[in-house]
Amino acid sequence: MALKLSAPDGVKVYTVGSGKSMPAWLSETKKRALRKDEEYRRRLDLLQDLQFPSACQRIKITPDQQYIYATGYHPPMIKLYDLNNLSLKFDRHLDAEVVDFQVLSDDYSKAAFLCSDRSVSFHARFGTYFKTRTPRQGRDLAYAPFTAELLVVGSAPEVYRINLSEGRFMQPLPSKSMGINACGISPAHGLFACAGEDGLLECFDLRQRSAIAVLDAARAVGAAGAQLTAMRFDDSGLQLAAGTSTGITGLWDLRQRSPLLVKDHMYGAAIRDIKFHSGSAGVGGGGSALDVKRIISIDKHIVKIWDATTGSSYTSIEPADGSDINDVCLWPGSGLIMLATDASRIRSYFIPSLGPAPRWCSFLEGLTEELEEQAPTVYDDYRFVTRADLTRLGLDHLLGTALLRAYMHGFFIDARLYSKAAAAVQPFAYEQYRASRIAAKLEEERQGRISVVKKLPKVNRAVAARLLAQQQLQDDQQQQQQQQQQEVEPSAKKRKTSDGNIVTNPMLD
Repeated sequence: MALKLSAPDGVKVYTVGSGKSMPAWLSETKKRALRKDEEYRRRLDLLQDLQFPSACQRIKITPDQQYIYATGYHPPMIKLYDLNNLSLKFDRHLDAEVVDFQVLSDDYSKAAFLCSDRSVSFHARFGTYFKTRTPRQGRDLAYAPFTAELLVVGSAPEVYRINLSEGRFMQPLPSKSMGINACGISPAHGLFACAGEDGLLECFDLRQRSAIAVLDAARAVGAAGAQLTAMRFDDSGLQLAAGTSTGITGLWDLRQRSPLLVKDHMYGAAIRDIKFHSGSAGVGGGGSALDVKRIISIDKHIVKIWDATTGSSYTSIEPADGSDINDVCLWPGSGLIMLATDASRIRSYFIPSLGPAPRWCSFLEGLTEELEEQAPTVYDDYRFVTRADLTRLGLDHLLGTALLRAYMHGFFIDARLYSKAAAAVQPFAYEQYRASRIAAKLEEERQGRISVVKKLPKVNRAVAARLLAQQQLQDDQQQQQQQQQQEVEPSAKKRKTSDGNIVTNPMLD
C-alpha cells in the first residue's frame, strides 16, 4: 500500500512512500521485472528521486516555498527539487560533507554550505561561486538578512562574521563558551542566540560587541553540566526553545529566566533540532480547526510533537527501519513532515490533524479520506463479546457495570480483562496453540520437499490447469478401483462348500 497508517497516542500518521524503491544501479532486465510487482506498482513518490546513495543529512525549504534543498553523503552531494514539476532540478557533488547550510535568497539562486573541511562554499544558479575557510571547524551557521552577514559558530569561543556585502570577515563576536554547538536568529527582532558546550545560552544584539544576556539553560532545566545541542526562536520572537545533550528540551519566554516548560525525551540522546508549528484553520481529517502552537523536537531515535502551552504530548514518529534521524523539515502551516535519516530514502509523513497538505501535494488529502472511508473502526484496547461469550467466560455478573459497554448485539470489554478470563476458562489453550503451530510447521516442511512440478504453457494457462486437474482426479479414481479389486480377488478365488471341499473358480485362475 502507498500509505501506511499508524496511530500513536490516537493521532493518525500516514507514512508516504513506504513501498519499494528502485536503486540506480539496477539492471534494465530487473527494472522490467519489477513492473509485475504489485507492491512496487502501488508505490507513491512525492518527488522524483527523493533519495541519496547512502544517507541524507539536511533538508530545508526555500523562503518562497517553491524548492527543497537536501544534502547527503557517500558521496557528498546536494539535490534541489522543483515543487512545481515534482521533479529533481539538479544535483551537485562536493569535496566534503555538508555540516549545515543556509538559503540566502528567496529562491534557490543563492545558498551557503558549511562543510566538514572548515570551508564555506557559496553557490549560485550555475554552480559553485566562491569558497572560503574559517579559522576553526564550524558546527552551525545563521544568516542575518538585514546586515547581509553570515554567522558561523563552531569549536572556538567566538562567532565568525562574514559580511557578504563587503566580501570580507568582520571582527568576531566573543563568547563565554569554549565551543558553540548551535545558533539561531529571530526573524521578528533580529536577536542572535548561541547554544554553548558548557550549557550557557548567550544572546547578542548584532549592533553591539558583547552579549546582552547570558543564561545557564542546562542548569535551569535540571541538567547541570550538559551541553546545549539545539535552539530555535519562534516566529513571534518572544519564545525560545533549547535542547540539551541528555535529551531534555526547555521552553523560555525572553522576559523571564526560568523555563515555561521542560520536556524529556526519555532516551538520553542529544536533541538534534527543534521546530515550532502553528496549526491552520480548516484542518481536515482530524476534528476541530484549532490554531494550536506545538513544538517538534527530535533526537536520533524519535520525533516528538508536544503542546507549547501545556507540554502534553501530541504524537511521535519513529522510522520503521530504526535508522538514526539527522534532521526534520516541517512544511509551514501543514501536516507534512520530512525526515533526513541514515537511510537512502527521505522519509515523508502526513498528519491530517496537524494541518492540511501543501498545495504541491494536495492529492494526499484525497488519499487519506479514501482510506478513512474504507478502513473499519478498530478498538485496540477493547474486545467485542456477545452474551453467549460472557456466559462461556463466566462474566455474567458484570452485566450492568461500567466494565461492559453495550454496543449493538453485544458488549465491549477491556482486552486485558478478556485475556485473564479466557486464560482461566481454558488453562490448556497455550498447549493447544503450541501443538497447532508445530503441526503447521511440519506441514510447511512436508510441502517444501522435492516434488514433480508440472509447468503450465504460456498460452491458455487456465484451460491447461483445468485439464491437469481433471486428469489427476481420474488417476486417483483408477488407483482406488485397483485397490478395491485387489482386496476382492483373494476372497473370490477360493470358497469353501458346505461339505468342506475347496472349490476353485477357473475364470479367476
